[in-house]
Amino acid sequence: MQFKEVLYPPGATRRDWVVDVTLAATGIIGQLASNLVLGYPYYPRTPWELFVCLAMLGSLVLRRHSPLLTLGLVTVFSIAHLSTMNRPTFSLVAVPIVAYAVARWVPGLITRSVLIIGAIGSFVGPYRWFLDRGGYLDQPARGDMLFFTFACLCFGAVATPYVIGRRGAEGEDAREREREGERERFARAAREREQQARLAEASTRAQIARELHDVVAHSLAIMIVQAEGGRASARKNPDAAAQALDTIAGVGRESLTEMRRIVGVLRGATDGADLAPAPTLAGLAELVQRTSDRVTLVTSGTPSGLSPALELTVYRVVQEALTNVLKHTGPDAHARVDLAYESTRVVVEITDDGRPGATASEPGGNGLRGMRERVAAMGGVLTAGPRLDADGFRVRAEIPVNATLREEERP
Repeated sequence: MQFKEVLYPPGATRRDWVVDVTLAATGIIGQLASNLVLGYPYYPRTPWELFVCLAMLGSLVLRRHSPLLTLGLVTVFSIAHLSTMNRPTFSLVAVPIVAYAVARWVPGLITRSVLIIGAIGSFVGPYRWFLDRGGYLDQPARGDMLFFTFACLCFGAVATPYVIGRRGAEGEDAREREREGERERFARAAREREQQARLAEASTRAQIARELHDVVAHSLAIMIVQAEGGRASARKNPDAAAQALDTIAGVGRESLTEMRRIVGVLRGATDGADLAPAPTLAGLAELVQRTSDRVTLVTSGTPSGLSPALELTVYRVVQEALTNVLKHTGPDAHARVDLAYESTRVVVEITDDGRPGATASEPGGNGLRGMRERVAAMGGVLTAGPRLDADGFRVRAEIPVNATLREEERP
């Protein structure tokens, strides 16, 4: 803490100047009119005595802007008061006022100097009035009693406003700490909201990447396979080539619809984008048929209570697994999709008999990672790896029926 902040505590305003000037002016007027209330014996008798009293009250102008300076001025003029006058005057009201001001606005232990100065003044003043030779209130019969009584009253006039001022300062400090705590909480909440926004943005980007990967990769894989097959059979079997071209056109149209749906979601459908419904398990048979005639779909059980998010997850897992079958297993491999609806979960397993060592995705690819993220978001488990009973690869996903999409995975 800098000395300047102790001598001139921060927080003083223009209004405080008005209050302090008014307070000092009121005290000066009260001193000038004190002979009407207290009587002439308690009124200054010489110009110097009047100057000391008025100067003591005039020091209150600095009460709020510099309490310590005010304390110093009042102390100096109080000493002059005791040395020149053997009786109390109205100007002594400045003592409790400055005691409160120092305790209220000056930080640190230096405020206790008020009590020390007040204790000394509480002894010297009554002694000067009652026990000192020539004291105006000297009464030999009751001098000691009056001295003790007035000493206690004088010290109480210093200690009481001091305690009130300290309580006010402590209360203000507590409120400031509370406000600082509120500011810290607001700042922490703002940081948390910003972090959550970044996490949501990252989650959205990952979800968009998965959707684009599933749509584009699957569609292109089918188109490539159909194009190669159509080229091979163009001369020998024109009808098969035409069928391959129809398949390519159909896959292209479906991919375009999917892309429009994703773009429409990104744009909030404010530009009239075609928002086609998300794929469901009802279209799984068509997906398998369109992928290849070497893929078989086997379904068991009856679907019940499946959420759209769960159906889309299963659909995308099958779509990505079949895409990998087309890309990595060779032209003669066969695949099988087993879809089982159970009471508490949905199990989907995609197996193929492709060449040994074939993997579900290329090194550095996003296929398996995207599938795991989708299944994990639904509270399920996905396993993928080479088959143990034969050549080929196996992808298996188990998803609870009552699963709901985690909040951070929502678009």
